[in-house]
Amino acid sequence: MHKTVSLLTFICLLLVTVEAFSQSQDLPKFEIGAEFTTLNREGFTERRTDVGLGARFTYNVNKNLSVEGAGYFFPHRCFTCVNNGRVTQGVAGIKIGKRFERWGIFAKARPGVVSFSEGQFNITPSGTGGVFPFAFEVKRLTNFAMDLGGVIEFYPSKRIVTRIDAGNTLVHFTRRTNNDLRFDPTIGDVVLVPITRPAKTTHNFQFITSVGFRF
Repeated sequence: MHKTVSLLTFICLLLVTVEAFSQSQDLPKFEIGAEFTTLNREGFTERRTDVGLGARFTYNVNKNLSVEGAGYFFPHRCFTCVNNGRVTQGVAGIKIGKRFERWGIFAKARPGVVSFSEGQFNITPSGTGGVFPFAFEVKRLTNFAMDLGGVIEFYPSKRIVTRIDAGNTLVHFTRRTNNDLRFDPTIGDVVLVPITRPAKTTHNFQFITSVGFRF
């Protein structure tokens, strides 16, 4: 009788130990990370690289699939870019790949938006007459974007994750019509002429590095 009770007690303790060990090996479901990023953008003469900061939140569905969202702000105000001002970016999507004990490799697809604080420039009639009867209008320009690329992660501990992202951020610009100034020789004066820019998609290299906490 005592042997039977001892055996059952041992089996119960063993099962509890195995369950506790397996739980300790479970992947934490949530991650928050502080991120440093660089983004290429169009200039009139050459492409330039802006530096930004951001934050990321990740939900680990399992060891291979995660859902995440991130936001970035680039504080430099560009005056010589095709789309001027400061850049703000927000994306959300999936990360899928293979996770090992100390590191992991993934592919990511995160749709979102990229916004230029002074990206839309237009010239309109001022309605006041005078020598220069025109007004300059500057507005924010927000476009659909897609962050595609690869991710490498390193796990110094169960709670800490370091990460490197590299990829192509596609920004889609819709068809736009803006006014421009032209000299009309028939009337000997400057007039407004509408100019239509066709839709286009730009490819912009983006690099991200981050340190995160898993819980």
